[in-house]
Amino acid sequence: MPRVATKKVAKKKAPKQQQNLELAQPPEVATAPVPVAEAAPAPAPVEAPNVVKQTAQAPAAPAEPKPAPQPEPISADAIVSGPLVEAEPPLKPEQRSRRSDQEEQPYEDRRGGGGARNRRDGRDTTAPTMNIAQLQATAMPELNAMAREMGIENFGTMRKHELIFQLLQKNAERSGVLFSEGVLEILPEGFGFLRSRSYNYLPCPEDIYVSPSQIRRFDLQTGNLIAGQIRPPKDKERFFALLKVEAVDGEDPDKAKDKTHFDNLTPLFPEKRFLLETDPAELSTRVVDLVCPIGKGTRGLIVAPPRTGKTVLMQKLANAILKNNPESYLFILLIDERPEEVTDMDRSCKGAEVISSTFDEPPERHVQVAEMVIEKAKRMVEHKRDVVILLDSITRLARAYNTIQPHSGKILSGGVDANALHKPKRFFGAARNIEEGGSLTIMATALVDTGSRMDEVIFEEFKGTGNMEVHLDRHLVDRRIFPSINVELSGTRKEELLYHPDEYSRVVMLRRALTGVPPVEAMELLLGKLKKTGSNIEFLLAMGGK
Repeated sequence: MPRVATKKVAKKKAPKQQQNLELAQPPEVATAPVPVAEAAPAPAPVEAPNVVKQTAQAPAAPAEPKPAPQPEPISADAIVSGPLVEAEPPLKPEQRSRRSDQEEQPYEDRRGGGGARNRRDGRDTTAPTMNIAQLQATAMPELNAMAREMGIENFGTMRKHELIFQLLQKNAERSGVLFSEGVLEILPEGFGFLRSRSYNYLPCPEDIYVSPSQIRRFDLQTGNLIAGQIRPPKDKERFFALLKVEAVDGEDPDKAKDKTHFDNLTPLFPEKRFLLETDPAELSTRVVDLVCPIGKGTRGLIVAPPRTGKTVLMQKLANAILKNNPESYLFILLIDERPEEVTDMDRSCKGAEVISSTFDEPPERHVQVAEMVIEKAKRMVEHKRDVVILLDSITRLARAYNTIQPHSGKILSGGVDANALHKPKRFFGAARNIEEGGSLTIMATALVDTGSRMDEVIFEEFKGTGNMEVHLDRHLVDRRIFPSINVELSGTRKEELLYHPDEYSRVVMLRRALTGVPPVEAMELLLGKLKKTGSNIEFLLAMGGK
Protein backbone atom coordinates (compact mmCIF):
# COMPACT_ATOMS: atom_id res chain seq x y z
CA MET A 1 0.00 0.00 0.00
CA PRO A 2 1.27 3.56 -0.63
CA ARG A 3 1.27 4.41 3.09
CA VAL A 4 3.66 1.56 3.92
CA ALA A 5 6.08 2.66 1.23
CA THR A 6 6.20 6.12 2.77
CA LYS A 7 7.12 4.63 6.12
CA LYS A 8 9.99 2.62 4.63
CA VAL A 9 11.51 5.76 3.11
CA ALA A 10 11.21 7.58 6.42
CA LYS A 11 13.27 4.86 8.16
CA LYS A 12 16.45 5.67 6.21
CA LYS A 13 17.49 9.06 7.45
CA ALA A 14 14.71 11.01 9.04
CA PRO A 15 14.66 13.03 12.22
CA LYS A 16 13.20 11.32 15.25
CA GLN A 17 10.45 13.85 15.43
CA GLN A 18 9.29 13.01 11.92
CA GLN A 19 9.35 9.27 12.63
CA ASN A 20 7.07 9.73 15.63
CA LEU A 21 4.62 11.64 13.49
CA GLU A 22 4.61 8.89 10.88
CA LEU A 23 3.77 6.30 13.52
CA ALA A 24 0.84 8.37 14.69
CA GLN A 25 -0.92 8.27 11.24
CA PRO A 26 -3.08 5.19 10.63
CA PRO A 27 -2.63 3.27 7.40
CA GLU A 28 -5.42 3.19 4.85
CA VAL A 29 -6.65 -0.22 6.06
CA ALA A 30 -7.99 1.39 9.24
CA THR A 31 -11.75 1.85 9.41
CA ALA A 32 -11.68 5.61 10.06
CA PRO A 33 -9.09 8.45 10.23
CA VAL A 34 -7.62 9.25 13.63
CA PRO A 35 -9.00 12.56 14.88
CA VAL A 36 -5.69 13.58 16.54
CA ALA A 37 -3.73 13.19 13.33
CA GLU A 38 -6.29 15.34 11.53
CA ALA A 39 -6.14 18.04 14.21
CA ALA A 40 -2.33 18.40 13.95
CA PRO A 41 -1.38 19.42 10.40
CA ALA A 42 1.82 21.06 11.74
CA PRO A 43 2.52 19.20 15.02
CA ALA A 44 4.88 20.58 17.60
CA PRO A 45 7.68 18.46 18.99
CA VAL A 46 5.99 18.32 22.38
CA GLU A 47 2.74 16.77 21.02
CA ALA A 48 4.35 13.96 19.06
CA PRO A 49 5.06 11.59 22.00
CA ASN A 50 1.49 12.02 23.33
CA VAL A 51 0.01 11.10 19.98
CA VAL A 52 2.05 7.93 19.83
CA LYS A 53 0.93 6.97 23.31
CA GLN A 54 -2.79 7.38 22.55
CA THR A 55 -2.89 5.68 19.19
CA ALA A 56 -0.18 3.03 19.01
CA GLN A 57 0.78 2.62 22.71
CA ALA A 58 4.48 3.28 22.01
CA PRO A 59 6.96 3.62 24.90
CA ALA A 60 6.47 6.77 26.92
CA ALA A 61 8.68 9.71 25.98
CA PRO A 62 9.75 12.60 28.23
CA ALA A 63 7.71 15.73 28.02
CA GLU A 64 10.85 17.91 27.47
CA PRO A 65 11.63 18.97 23.92
CA LYS A 66 14.74 16.78 24.09
CA PRO A 67 15.00 14.09 21.39
CA ALA A 68 13.18 10.96 22.50
CA PRO A 69 14.56 7.46 21.94
CA GLN A 70 13.44 5.95 18.66
CA PRO A 71 10.50 3.53 19.18
CA GLU A 72 10.27 0.16 17.56
CA PRO A 73 8.45 0.00 14.19
CA ILE A 74 4.77 -0.96 14.44
CA SER A 75 3.14 -3.02 11.71
CA ALA A 76 -0.09 -2.05 10.00
CA ASP A 77 -1.90 -5.10 11.45
CA ALA A 78 -0.98 -4.09 14.97
CA ILE A 79 -2.35 -0.61 14.40
CA VAL A 80 -5.66 -1.89 13.05
CA SER A 81 -6.21 -4.59 15.69
CA GLY A 82 -4.86 -2.61 18.64
CA PRO A 83 -6.23 0.29 20.65
CA LEU A 84 -6.49 2.43 17.51
CA VAL A 85 -9.85 0.84 16.67
CA GLU A 86 -11.06 1.09 20.27
CA ALA A 87 -10.17 4.76 20.36
CA GLU A 88 -12.19 5.44 17.20
CA PRO A 89 -14.79 8.13 17.91
CA PRO A 90 -18.48 7.32 17.23
CA LEU A 91 -19.69 8.18 13.78
CA LYS A 92 -21.98 11.11 13.32
CA PRO A 93 -25.60 10.38 12.38
CA GLU A 94 -25.05 11.51 8.82
CA GLN A 95 -22.06 9.11 8.52
CA ARG A 96 -24.00 6.06 9.66
CA SER A 97 -25.22 3.55 7.13
CA ARG A 98 -28.83 3.96 6.13
CA ARG A 99 -29.28 0.22 6.33
CA SER A 100 -31.34 -0.97 9.28
CA ASP A 101 -32.01 -4.54 10.30
CA GLN A 102 -35.76 -4.73 9.84
CA GLU A 103 -37.02 -1.28 8.86
CA GLU A 104 -35.56 -0.42 5.46
CA GLN A 105 -38.22 0.78 3.03
CA PRO A 106 -38.07 0.95 -0.78
CA TYR A 107 -35.65 3.37 -2.37
CA GLU A 108 -38.18 6.08 -3.05
CA ASP A 109 -39.40 5.96 0.58
CA ARG A 110 -36.18 5.70 2.64
CA ARG A 111 -34.83 9.22 2.59
CA GLY A 112 -35.79 10.00 6.17
CA GLY A 113 -33.60 10.29 9.23
CA GLY A 114 -33.59 8.40 12.50
CA GLY A 115 -35.70 10.81 14.49
CA ALA A 116 -38.09 8.08 15.61
CA ARG A 117 -35.39 6.50 17.76
CA ASN A 118 -34.74 9.77 19.58
CA ARG A 119 -38.39 10.11 20.54
CA ARG A 120 -38.22 6.97 22.67
CA ASP A 121 -36.68 8.96 25.49
CA GLY A 122 -39.33 10.22 27.84
CA ARG A 123 -41.85 7.57 26.79
CA ASP A 124 -45.42 8.26 27.78
CA THR A 125 -46.49 5.07 29.53
CA THR A 126 -50.11 6.25 29.67
CA ALA A 127 -50.46 6.28 25.88
CA PRO A 128 -52.92 3.63 24.66
CA THR A 129 -52.00 0.61 22.58
CA MET A 130 -53.57 0.76 19.12
CA ASN A 131 -54.28 -2.04 16.69
CA ILE A 132 -54.70 -1.02 13.07
CA ALA A 133 -56.93 -3.98 12.25
CA GLN A 134 -59.33 -2.99 15.02
CA LEU A 135 -59.37 0.63 13.86
CA GLN A 136 -60.18 -0.43 10.32
CA ALA A 137 -63.15 -2.43 11.59
CA THR A 138 -64.41 0.48 13.72
CA ALA A 139 -67.32 2.63 12.52
CA MET A 140 -66.76 6.27 11.60
CA PRO A 141 -68.67 7.79 14.57
CA GLU A 142 -66.39 6.00 17.02
CA LEU A 143 -63.30 7.08 15.07
CA ASN A 144 -64.52 10.69 15.15
CA ALA A 145 -64.94 10.47 18.92
CA MET A 146 -61.38 9.16 19.29
CA ALA A 147 -60.07 11.96 17.06
CA ARG A 148 -61.87 14.56 19.16
CA GLU A 149 -60.32 13.19 22.37
CA MET A 150 -56.82 13.16 20.86
CA GLY A 151 -57.10 16.73 19.58
CA ILE A 152 -57.02 16.06 15.83
CA GLU A 153 -58.26 19.03 13.83
CA ASN A 154 -60.63 18.90 10.84
CA PHE A 155 -61.37 15.22 11.40
CA GLY A 156 -64.90 15.68 10.08
CA THR A 157 -63.63 16.27 6.54
CA MET A 158 -61.30 13.25 6.46
CA ARG A 159 -62.01 9.93 4.82
CA LYS A 160 -61.74 6.80 6.92
CA HIS A 161 -58.22 5.76 5.91
CA GLU A 162 -56.96 9.35 6.36
CA LEU A 163 -58.47 9.54 9.85
CA ILE A 164 -56.94 6.19 10.84
CA PHE A 165 -53.54 7.39 9.65
CA GLN A 166 -53.83 10.58 11.74
CA LEU A 167 -54.90 8.60 14.82
CA LEU A 168 -51.88 6.33 14.50
CA GLN A 169 -49.53 9.26 13.99
CA LYS A 170 -50.93 11.07 17.02
CA ASN A 171 -50.64 7.97 19.17
CA ALA A 172 -47.06 7.42 17.98
CA GLU A 173 -46.13 10.96 19.06
CA ARG A 174 -47.26 10.03 22.56
CA SER A 175 -45.02 6.93 22.35
CA GLY A 176 -47.91 4.51 22.34
CA VAL A 177 -47.28 0.94 21.17
CA LEU A 178 -48.73 0.09 17.76
CA PHE A 179 -49.78 -3.40 16.70
CA SER A 180 -51.24 -4.62 13.46
CA GLU A 181 -52.08 -7.74 11.52
CA GLY A 182 -52.75 -8.36 7.88
CA VAL A 183 -52.30 -10.71 4.96
CA LEU A 184 -48.87 -10.47 3.36
CA GLU A 185 -48.51 -9.62 -0.31
CA ILE A 186 -44.95 -9.92 -1.63
CA LEU A 187 -44.17 -7.66 -4.58
CA PRO A 188 -41.73 -8.53 -7.39
CA GLU A 189 -39.14 -6.17 -5.85
CA GLY A 190 -38.72 -8.50 -2.86
CA PHE A 191 -40.42 -6.50 -0.11
CA GLY A 192 -44.06 -6.82 0.88
CA PHE A 193 -47.05 -5.18 2.53
CA LEU A 194 -49.68 -6.33 4.99
CA ARG A 195 -53.07 -5.89 3.33
CA SER A 196 -56.26 -5.44 5.32
CA ARG A 197 -59.40 -7.52 5.04
CA SER A 198 -61.45 -4.37 5.63
CA TYR A 199 -60.26 -3.02 2.27
CA ASN A 200 -60.62 -6.35 0.41
CA TYR A 201 -56.82 -6.82 0.47
CA LEU A 202 -56.34 -3.81 -1.82
CA PRO A 203 -53.56 -1.22 -1.27
CA CYS A 204 -54.37 1.52 1.24
CA PRO A 205 -52.31 4.24 3.00
CA GLU A 206 -52.06 2.36 6.32
CA ASP A 207 -50.56 -0.79 4.82
CA ILE A 208 -47.59 -2.15 6.78
CA TYR A 209 -44.21 -2.43 5.07
CA VAL A 210 -42.36 -5.75 5.50
CA SER A 211 -38.64 -5.80 4.69
CA PRO A 212 -36.99 -8.47 2.52
CA SER A 213 -34.82 -9.58 5.46
CA GLN A 214 -37.92 -10.48 7.49
CA ILE A 215 -39.43 -12.33 4.53
CA ARG A 216 -36.28 -14.43 4.12
CA ARG A 217 -35.78 -15.03 7.83
CA PHE A 218 -39.25 -16.46 8.50
CA ASP A 219 -39.77 -17.97 5.02
CA LEU A 220 -42.88 -15.86 4.49
CA GLN A 221 -45.12 -16.22 1.44
CA THR A 222 -47.97 -14.28 -0.07
CA GLY A 223 -51.10 -15.13 1.88
CA ASN A 224 -49.53 -15.50 5.34
CA LEU A 225 -51.46 -13.81 8.13
CA ILE A 226 -48.83 -11.74 9.97
CA ALA A 227 -49.25 -10.07 13.36
CA GLY A 228 -46.65 -7.96 15.12
CA GLN A 229 -45.45 -4.66 16.48
CA ILE A 230 -45.03 -1.76 14.05
CA ARG A 231 -43.48 1.69 14.05
CA PRO A 232 -44.68 4.94 12.45
CA PRO A 233 -43.03 6.21 9.26
CA LYS A 234 -39.87 8.25 9.63
CA ASP A 235 -39.17 11.51 7.84
CA LYS A 236 -40.26 11.35 4.19
CA GLU A 237 -41.34 7.71 4.52
CA ARG A 238 -44.82 6.81 3.42
CA PHE A 239 -45.72 3.58 5.25
CA PHE A 240 -45.74 2.09 8.71
CA ALA A 241 -43.07 -0.60 9.08
CA LEU A 242 -43.14 -3.98 10.80
CA LEU A 243 -40.68 -4.08 13.70
CA LYS A 244 -41.24 -7.56 15.13
CA VAL A 245 -43.10 -10.61 13.82
CA GLU A 246 -45.20 -11.94 16.70
CA ALA A 247 -47.22 -14.63 14.90
CA VAL A 248 -47.56 -16.22 11.46
CA ASP A 249 -50.97 -17.75 10.70
CA GLY A 250 -51.71 -17.77 14.42
CA GLU A 251 -48.58 -19.76 15.30
CA ASP A 252 -45.06 -19.06 16.48
CA PRO A 253 -42.97 -17.72 13.57
CA ASP A 254 -40.26 -20.36 14.08
CA LYS A 255 -42.78 -23.21 14.00
CA ALA A 256 -44.49 -21.84 10.89
CA LYS A 257 -41.34 -22.48 8.86
CA ASP A 258 -41.70 -26.26 9.26
CA LYS A 259 -44.87 -26.60 7.18
CA THR A 260 -44.99 -28.34 3.78
CA HIS A 261 -45.59 -26.15 0.74
CA PHE A 262 -49.01 -26.45 -0.86
CA ASP A 263 -47.68 -27.66 -4.21
CA ASN A 264 -45.89 -30.55 -2.48
CA LEU A 265 -49.03 -31.89 -0.77
CA THR A 266 -50.72 -35.04 -2.13
CA PRO A 267 -54.19 -34.53 -3.72
CA LEU A 268 -56.91 -37.17 -3.32
CA PHE A 269 -60.55 -37.62 -4.28
CA PRO A 270 -62.98 -36.09 -1.76
CA GLU A 271 -63.88 -38.67 0.88
CA LYS A 272 -65.81 -36.64 3.48
CA ARG A 273 -69.03 -34.84 2.73
CA PHE A 274 -70.31 -31.41 3.72
CA LEU A 275 -73.75 -32.12 5.16
CA LEU A 276 -75.92 -29.26 3.90
CA GLU A 277 -79.29 -30.30 5.34
CA THR A 278 -80.29 -27.86 8.08
CA ASP A 279 -84.01 -27.12 8.30
CA PRO A 280 -86.66 -29.49 6.88
CA ALA A 281 -88.27 -26.57 5.07
CA GLU A 282 -84.98 -25.61 3.38
CA LEU A 283 -85.39 -27.74 0.27
CA SER A 284 -82.52 -26.30 -1.80
CA THR A 285 -79.75 -27.74 0.35
CA ARG A 286 -81.63 -31.03 0.74
CA VAL A 287 -81.81 -31.41 -3.04
CA VAL A 288 -78.10 -30.68 -3.41
CA ASP A 289 -77.32 -33.34 -0.78
CA LEU A 290 -79.30 -35.92 -2.75
CA VAL A 291 -78.45 -35.01 -6.33
CA CYS A 292 -74.89 -33.65 -6.25
CA PRO A 293 -73.21 -33.92 -2.83
CA ILE A 294 -70.30 -31.60 -2.02
CA GLY A 295 -67.23 -33.21 -0.48
CA LYS A 296 -64.25 -31.69 1.28
CA GLY A 297 -61.93 -30.93 -1.61
CA THR A 298 -64.63 -30.72 -4.28
CA ARG A 299 -63.98 -28.63 -7.39
CA GLY A 300 -67.50 -27.71 -8.43
CA LEU A 301 -69.22 -25.59 -11.07
CA ILE A 302 -72.65 -24.03 -10.78
CA VAL A 303 -73.67 -23.62 -14.42
CA ALA A 304 -76.26 -20.85 -14.47
CA PRO A 305 -78.07 -18.84 -17.13
CA PRO A 306 -78.98 -15.26 -16.14
CA ARG A 307 -81.62 -14.82 -13.42
CA THR A 308 -81.81 -18.43 -12.32
CA GLY A 309 -81.18 -17.89 -8.61
CA LYS A 310 -77.47 -18.72 -8.42
CA THR A 311 -76.76 -16.00 -5.84
CA VAL A 312 -79.57 -17.18 -3.55
CA LEU A 313 -78.38 -20.77 -3.91
CA MET A 314 -74.84 -19.73 -2.93
CA GLN A 315 -76.17 -17.94 0.15
CA LYS A 316 -78.01 -21.06 1.27
CA LEU A 317 -74.97 -23.24 0.66
CA ALA A 318 -72.81 -20.82 2.65
CA ASN A 319 -75.18 -20.74 5.63
CA ALA A 320 -75.45 -24.53 5.62
CA ILE A 321 -71.67 -24.93 5.64
CA LEU A 322 -71.32 -22.40 8.46
CA LYS A 323 -73.97 -24.13 10.57
CA ASN A 324 -73.04 -27.78 10.05
CA ASN A 325 -69.27 -27.40 9.63
CA PRO A 326 -68.11 -24.59 11.94
CA GLU A 327 -64.53 -25.91 11.86
CA SER A 328 -64.25 -24.98 8.17
CA TYR A 329 -63.19 -21.50 7.07
CA LEU A 330 -65.46 -19.98 4.41
CA PHE A 331 -64.55 -17.36 1.81
CA ILE A 332 -67.21 -15.75 -0.38
CA LEU A 333 -65.43 -14.10 -3.31
CA LEU A 334 -67.58 -11.78 -5.44
CA ILE A 335 -65.93 -10.63 -8.67
CA ASP A 336 -67.52 -8.00 -10.94
CA GLU A 337 -70.77 -8.06 -8.99
CA ARG A 338 -73.16 -5.26 -8.02
CA PRO A 339 -72.43 -3.39 -4.74
CA GLU A 340 -75.89 -4.10 -3.30
CA GLU A 341 -75.34 -7.83 -3.76
CA VAL A 342 -72.10 -7.54 -1.81
CA THR A 343 -73.91 -5.88 1.09
CA ASP A 344 -76.69 -8.47 1.02
CA MET A 345 -74.21 -11.35 1.00
CA ASP A 346 -72.23 -9.84 3.87
CA ARG A 347 -75.34 -9.44 6.01
CA SER A 348 -76.83 -12.81 5.09
CA CYS A 349 -73.74 -14.94 5.78
CA LYS A 350 -72.50 -14.06 9.25
CA GLY A 351 -69.24 -15.80 10.01
CA ALA A 352 -67.98 -15.94 6.42
CA GLU A 353 -65.23 -13.74 5.02
CA VAL A 354 -66.87 -11.82 2.18
CA ILE A 355 -64.31 -10.34 -0.24
CA SER A 356 -65.47 -8.38 -3.25
CA SER A 357 -64.37 -6.37 -6.25
CA THR A 358 -67.41 -4.73 -7.79
CA PHE A 359 -68.06 -4.11 -11.47
CA ASP A 360 -66.87 -0.49 -11.24
CA GLU A 361 -63.34 -1.60 -10.32
CA PRO A 362 -60.63 -2.14 -12.97
CA PRO A 363 -59.72 -5.69 -14.04
CA GLU A 364 -56.36 -5.42 -12.27
CA ARG A 365 -58.16 -5.21 -8.94
CA HIS A 366 -60.34 -8.22 -9.77
CA VAL A 367 -57.19 -10.24 -10.35
CA GLN A 368 -55.36 -8.95 -7.27
CA VAL A 369 -58.27 -9.68 -4.93
CA ALA A 370 -58.71 -13.20 -6.33
CA GLU A 371 -55.01 -14.01 -6.02
CA MET A 372 -54.85 -12.77 -2.44
CA VAL A 373 -57.83 -14.96 -1.48
CA ILE A 374 -56.46 -18.12 -3.11
CA GLU A 375 -53.00 -17.59 -1.60
CA LYS A 376 -54.44 -17.08 1.87
CA ALA A 377 -56.53 -20.23 1.44
CA LYS A 378 -53.43 -22.22 0.41
CA ARG A 379 -51.53 -21.07 3.51
CA MET A 380 -54.42 -22.20 5.70
CA VAL A 381 -54.54 -25.60 3.99
CA GLU A 382 -50.81 -25.98 4.67
CA HIS A 383 -51.78 -25.80 8.36
CA LYS A 384 -54.24 -28.70 7.78
CA ARG A 385 -57.44 -26.67 7.83
CA ASP A 386 -60.58 -27.21 5.75
CA VAL A 387 -61.21 -24.14 3.58
CA VAL A 388 -64.16 -23.40 1.29
CA ILE A 389 -64.27 -20.71 -1.43
CA LEU A 390 -67.57 -19.74 -3.05
CA LEU A 391 -66.69 -17.77 -6.20
CA ASP A 392 -69.19 -15.70 -8.16
CA SER A 393 -68.24 -15.85 -10.89
CA ILE A 394 -65.30 -17.60 -12.55
CA THR A 395 -66.49 -16.35 -15.95
CA ARG A 396 -65.95 -12.71 -14.99
CA LEU A 397 -62.63 -13.57 -13.35
CA ALA A 398 -61.48 -15.17 -16.60
CA ARG A 399 -62.62 -12.04 -18.46
CA ALA A 400 -60.45 -9.92 -16.15
CA TYR A 401 -57.41 -12.12 -16.77
CA ASN A 402 -58.06 -11.91 -20.51
CA THR A 403 -58.12 -8.11 -20.31
CA ILE A 404 -54.80 -7.71 -18.50
CA GLN A 405 -53.02 -10.55 -20.32
CA PRO A 406 -50.42 -9.32 -22.84
CA HIS A 407 -51.52 -10.36 -26.31
CA SER A 408 -49.71 -13.42 -27.56
CA GLY A 409 -51.04 -13.15 -31.10
CA LYS A 410 -53.10 -16.34 -30.72
CA ILE A 411 -56.74 -15.40 -30.32
CA LEU A 412 -59.46 -17.99 -29.82
CA SER A 413 -63.04 -17.53 -30.92
CA GLY A 414 -64.84 -14.89 -28.91
CA GLY A 415 -61.72 -12.78 -28.45
CA VAL A 416 -60.13 -14.96 -25.77
CA ASP A 417 -56.33 -14.95 -25.77
CA ALA A 418 -54.81 -18.42 -25.89
CA ASN A 419 -52.76 -17.79 -22.72
CA ALA A 420 -55.39 -15.86 -20.75
CA LEU A 421 -57.12 -18.87 -19.18
CA HIS A 422 -54.03 -20.43 -17.63
CA LYS A 423 -54.19 -18.44 -14.38
CA PRO A 424 -57.94 -18.84 -13.76
CA LYS A 425 -57.46 -22.57 -14.33
CA ARG A 426 -54.73 -22.55 -11.68
CA PHE A 427 -57.16 -20.80 -9.33
CA PHE A 428 -59.88 -23.39 -9.96
CA GLY A 429 -57.44 -26.29 -9.98
CA ALA A 430 -56.17 -25.48 -6.49
CA ALA A 431 -59.22 -27.24 -5.00
CA ARG A 432 -58.25 -30.66 -3.68
CA ASN A 433 -58.46 -33.04 -0.77
CA ILE A 434 -55.07 -33.36 0.94
CA GLU A 435 -53.75 -36.71 2.12
CA GLU A 436 -51.59 -35.09 4.81
CA GLY A 437 -54.62 -33.28 6.23
CA GLY A 438 -56.83 -30.37 5.27
CA SER A 439 -58.77 -29.60 2.11
CA LEU A 440 -59.60 -26.76 -0.25
CA THR A 441 -63.11 -26.72 -1.73
CA ILE A 442 -64.04 -24.31 -4.52
CA MET A 443 -67.59 -23.82 -5.79
CA ALA A 444 -67.64 -21.39 -8.71
CA THR A 445 -70.47 -20.15 -10.89
CA ALA A 446 -70.11 -20.25 -14.68
CA LEU A 447 -72.37 -18.05 -16.80
CA VAL A 448 -74.03 -19.50 -19.91
CA ASP A 449 -76.69 -18.30 -22.36
CA THR A 450 -75.58 -14.69 -21.94
CA GLY A 451 -75.38 -14.01 -25.66
CA SER A 452 -71.59 -13.63 -25.45
CA ARG A 453 -69.38 -15.96 -27.42
CA MET A 454 -66.55 -15.32 -24.95
CA ASP A 455 -68.63 -16.67 -22.05
CA GLU A 456 -69.36 -19.82 -24.01
CA VAL A 457 -65.66 -20.35 -24.76
CA ILE A 458 -64.75 -19.83 -21.10
CA PHE A 459 -67.37 -22.35 -19.98
CA GLU A 460 -66.18 -24.91 -22.51
CA GLU A 461 -62.62 -24.51 -21.21
CA PHE A 462 -63.70 -25.17 -17.62
CA LYS A 463 -66.23 -27.86 -18.46
CA GLY A 464 -64.90 -31.21 -17.33
CA THR A 465 -62.16 -29.76 -15.11
CA GLY A 466 -64.28 -30.05 -11.97
CA ASN A 467 -65.51 -33.14 -10.19
CA MET A 468 -68.99 -31.80 -9.52
CA GLU A 469 -71.54 -29.77 -11.53
CA VAL A 470 -74.87 -28.18 -10.68
CA HIS A 471 -76.93 -27.11 -13.70
CA LEU A 472 -79.66 -24.52 -13.20
CA ASP A 473 -82.56 -24.55 -15.67
CA ARG A 474 -84.30 -21.48 -17.02
CA HIS A 475 -87.58 -23.36 -17.59
CA LEU A 476 -87.83 -24.10 -13.87
CA VAL A 477 -87.40 -20.42 -13.06
CA ASP A 478 -90.15 -19.49 -15.51
CA ARG A 479 -92.46 -21.85 -13.59
CA ARG A 480 -91.20 -20.32 -10.30
CA ILE A 481 -89.83 -23.64 -9.12
CA PHE A 482 -86.86 -23.26 -6.77
CA PRO A 483 -84.26 -24.61 -6.58
CA SER A 484 -84.09 -24.60 -10.37
CA ILE A 485 -81.72 -27.60 -10.53
CA ASN A 486 -81.73 -29.87 -13.55
CA VAL A 487 -81.46 -33.26 -11.85
CA GLU A 488 -80.46 -35.18 -14.96
CA LEU A 489 -77.51 -32.91 -15.85
CA SER A 490 -76.24 -32.39 -12.28
CA GLY A 491 -73.99 -34.82 -10.46
CA THR A 492 -70.75 -35.55 -8.62
CA ARG A 493 -67.84 -37.74 -9.68
CA LYS A 494 -66.94 -40.58 -7.31
CA GLU A 495 -70.07 -39.91 -5.28
CA GLU A 496 -69.92 -43.43 -3.85
CA LEU A 497 -67.01 -42.23 -1.69
CA LEU A 498 -69.24 -39.61 -0.05
CA TYR A 499 -72.35 -41.69 0.70
CA HIS A 500 -72.86 -44.51 3.16
CA PRO A 501 -73.31 -47.78 1.22
CA ASP A 502 -76.96 -48.13 2.28
CA GLU A 503 -77.62 -44.48 1.49
CA TYR A 504 -75.89 -44.76 -1.88
CA SER A 505 -78.06 -47.68 -2.99
CA ARG A 506 -81.22 -45.63 -2.41
CA VAL A 507 -79.73 -42.60 -4.19
CA VAL A 508 -79.14 -44.84 -7.21
CA MET A 509 -82.80 -45.88 -7.07
CA LEU A 510 -83.82 -42.21 -7.02
CA ARG A 511 -81.64 -41.48 -10.02
CA ARG A 512 -83.17 -44.31 -12.00
CA ALA A 513 -86.68 -43.16 -11.17
CA LEU A 514 -86.03 -39.60 -12.39
CA THR A 515 -84.11 -40.54 -15.55
CA GLY A 516 -85.99 -39.52 -18.69
CA VAL A 517 -88.47 -37.35 -16.82
CA PRO A 518 -88.57 -33.70 -18.06
CA PRO A 519 -86.72 -31.32 -15.71
CA VAL A 520 -89.85 -29.48 -14.58
CA GLU A 521 -91.79 -32.62 -13.73
CA ALA A 522 -88.78 -34.26 -12.10
CA MET A 523 -88.16 -31.35 -9.74
CA GLU A 524 -91.85 -30.99 -8.90
CA LEU A 525 -92.02 -34.70 -8.04
CA LEU A 526 -88.88 -34.57 -5.90
CA LEU A 527 -89.93 -31.43 -4.02
CA GLY A 528 -93.36 -32.90 -3.35
CA LYS A 529 -91.83 -35.99 -1.71
CA LEU A 530 -89.32 -33.96 0.31
CA LYS A 531 -92.03 -31.71 1.76
CA LYS A 532 -93.75 -34.75 3.26
CA THR A 533 -90.65 -35.90 5.15
CA GLY A 534 -88.59 -34.24 7.85
CA SER A 535 -85.14 -35.27 6.59
CA ASN A 536 -83.36 -36.85 3.65
CA ILE A 537 -82.77 -40.08 5.57
CA GLU A 538 -86.49 -40.39 6.25
CA PHE A 539 -87.19 -39.72 2.57
CA LEU A 540 -84.72 -42.38 1.37
CA LEU A 541 -86.01 -44.96 3.83
CA ALA A 542 -89.58 -44.31 2.75
CA MET A 543 -88.59 -44.63 -0.89
CA GLY A 544 -86.69 -47.86 -0.28
CA GLY A 545 -89.67 -49.43 1.46
CA LYS A 546 -91.95 -49.04 -1.53
